[in-house]
Amino acid sequence: MKLGLLLLATTLPIAAFAQNSSTTVNSSTEYPNTFSSGSANVQPFDNKARRFRDWSISVGGGPAFMVHSDLKSIRKDKTNWGYNAYVSVDKQITHAFALSVMYMRGETKQTGQLPGAAGQVAGLGTATTQFDQVSLLGDVNFSNLFRRVDNHSPYRWAFHGYLGIGIQGFRTSLHDNDEFRWSNSPKRVPLFIKQDFDINSFFYQGGIGLKYNVSKLIDVEARTMYLISGDDEFDGGGWADPNDYDPASKNSKYNMLNARRSDNAWTVSLGLSFKLGKQLSHLAWHDPLQEAYYRTSVLENASTDLVVCEKGDADNDGVCDDWDRQLDTPAGARVDGAGVALDMDLDGVIDLYDKCVTVPGPVENNGCPIK
Repeated sequence: MKLGLLLLATTLPIAAFAQNSSTTVNSSTEYPNTFSSGSANVQPFDNKARRFRDWSISVGGGPAFMVHSDLKSIRKDKTNWGYNAYVSVDKQITHAFALSVMYMRGETKQTGQLPGAAGQVAGLGTATTQFDQVSLLGDVNFSNLFRRVDNHSPYRWAFHGYLGIGIQGFRTSLHDNDEFRWSNSPKRVPLFIKQDFDINSFFYQGGIGLKYNVSKLIDVEARTMYLISGDDEFDGGGWADPNDYDPASKNSKYNMLNARRSDNAWTVSLGLSFKLGKQLSHLAWHDPLQEAYYRTSVLENASTDLVVCEKGDADNDGVCDDWDRQLDTPAGARVDGAGVALDMDLDGVIDLYDKCVTVPGPVENNGCPIK
């Protein structure tokens, strides 16, 4: 038992050393190194190795509306148009996913009327919301995800989906003919609310967009986004304290025109994306599967002419003249891989003419020894 343990302890280090020695990879200050597979194709991933652009700057704008709120921008009799404008820095992570840091500024105009006698006195209440938003936005390229593998047509249009979270600040004003109007007798003023950027101003947004690849430098996109404020003051309808929802309190109840406690907005925009970098194409317009299937198709359809024995086989010994070391081998002689006639006993007489193949002898005696 002790002898077996001793042998095991001495042979394992020797075996390990032998294995390491046999697989040593030449190392240097350049790739590959001893920590790589040793492949000459291993190289650092830097700007020189990049095949695609992956940064862009986007700008755009369009109308904005307050929807699913107490005071609304879109009513049966009239649509109150607002605006939105945005700028974003976009980083393409993969061919199908990107992240954007976006700043948006906008304004909405909305109206609403209180029910019953209060509404008759106050008339149609009008509100304005000006907002500033900073958000982190995820971008999913659905066209790259669902593109057919047998579709080799030019890739110019892409359908995108967006989802993100951010913080916002806003300023609202509310005017009507009763409680919220400019008046000295009695003393009354419109309702102004200001929400600064802080932990209570989180909002969420999601939407879809359609991009068109104009050139290697520019994309055009039509986008629509739905903004969930999580704040019942966002439409300018009034303060959202508990007593403001108490039917017994005397203040106007604009915030009770809609049961939901989150005022949400809708934006539509048209924008441009400026793709940064020196590479020929942008990663968002690259489909790795299409590239792989295309290269496979090229290989499958390529016609290759296989030429065997381009110079022929003059001595007809089965070894092409391209690498035949004996171009005049006698007919019927057995040859080695280089086309040289075999001489088993190395007596200078090839086996074809040797009468004693396994015993050396002089040429004049046909390769047999003289007795």
